[in-house]
Amino acid sequence: MAVASAGIEPFEPAGSEAQGAAGQDAVESREWPKPSSAYWALAVIVLATFLTFFDQVVFGMMAERIKSDFGLTDSQLGFLAGPASIICYLFVGIPLARLADIWPRKYVLSGGVAVIGLVTIAGGIAQNFIQFVGSRVFLAAGGSAHAPASYSLLADMFPPKKITRAFAILQLGFIGGSTLGPLLGGQLIAMTSHWEPTVWGSFRIYSWQWILIWTGLPAFFFALLFLTVKEPTRLIIPGMMNTVPENASLSRRILTFTGLDAAKAIHANRRVYYPLFFGLALSAIETFGLSFWRVPFMIRTYGWSEAQIGAVIGGMTLVASLLGLVLGGTFVEWLAKRRKDANVFAATICFAVVTVCSILSPLMPNGYAALGVASFGAMFGIAGAVPQNAAIQRVAPNAMRGQVTAIYLFMFTFFGAMGSFVIGLVAQYVVADPAKLWLALEITALALLPLATFCIYRAIRPYREEIERLEALGL
Repeated sequence: MAVASAGIEPFEPAGSEAQGAAGQDAVESREWPKPSSAYWALAVIVLATFLTFFDQVVFGMMAERIKSDFGLTDSQLGFLAGPASIICYLFVGIPLARLADIWPRKYVLSGGVAVIGLVTIAGGIAQNFIQFVGSRVFLAAGGSAHAPASYSLLADMFPPKKITRAFAILQLGFIGGSTLGPLLGGQLIAMTSHWEPTVWGSFRIYSWQWILIWTGLPAFFFALLFLTVKEPTRLIIPGMMNTVPENASLSRRILTFTGLDAAKAIHANRRVYYPLFFGLALSAIETFGLSFWRVPFMIRTYGWSEAQIGAVIGGMTLVASLLGLVLGGTFVEWLAKRRKDANVFAATICFAVVTVCSILSPLMPNGYAALGVASFGAMFGIAGAVPQNAAIQRVAPNAMRGQVTAIYLFMFTFFGAMGSFVIGLVAQYVVADPAKLWLALEITALALLPLATFCIYRAIRPYREEIERLEALGL
């Protein structure tokens, strides 16, 4: 009712021969950016992605020290790692993603990474739990536009035949952050663990807070690098997407920033989007929730130190990630020769393995086995991430790709953040024994991850039908 009164045109999937010819002509006649420009943009995005994941991993490495110095409970610690980081995203994530659809994306990315650096440093000088929560809240503001703007930029930088390769290379940012995070984070924590709090006037900075300050500084350099990226021309196919008319009212233009246009596009193609969205949302429990609690789990269950955890998990993660990258690319390319639904089919198989590993890892008799099983699951997680992301970019309308991607990733961010909080609640109120954190991880994994795998499986057939429809239109 509200949507209709605002004058939003219904989103209709294109199906005419004229639109198919227009789409084919647009793709074939397009002059794509030079490979040097495309790969430079990809390299800068990889660096910024590395910084994002490095911060997340190092933050998780410091969890027990944050809990001790600020006197937190497990539920408060879970809130700090999860919901605190998405409160701001609820209000600014979709509008910022809209900027990626209408403004030069390199400026959106540059501003976002600069905010990440500034807010990370702010966490390094937070004086109490409330201030620290505030820093994590605004951290999401800088990061909320990164993935939508990055994905949109890459989709216009690389031809369709090379886009999967670009998304595979993009995983290097995740791999770097996930491997160097434990290695460097563990060493930095060990190096600063004996430091007394630094007192400057009324400020008291704990030793681990210096790590936040150091990790925030490179963000300003990466922000400058984005300004050197050449903004590509957006591919516009007549009749294929819903855009805002030039004479639209102010209220209509403002409404586009709420994501309602993208939501209508998603709902119109709900057989494809809904299973993928819900599957990704539930799978985020493992990626964010279980990953955040892995270091406290190792400390409480096996008595390991942060430095020991970082040294072992860093190497395991590096090997697993590189193997996963090769496995994912090879597996998807092999499937693509046989199935039109290769992206979603591959993601389903990979996440089924991730689910099994996430359930088994907390049950292992020693720390090496627990991390080994988790790393094996991480290998398949990396392998499945590339086709999962490529699937959404393949079917998302270009004019609202940023917002569609933002909504898709919001499900990942929101449920991932809630995952760390839920596990904290289960640990505190259901298990009620800090030493049995492993049981909270097991309960959460058993309850949610098999359902996530089933959701992704349900998307295979409708995704295949959508790809056949797009190919019939010459897209």
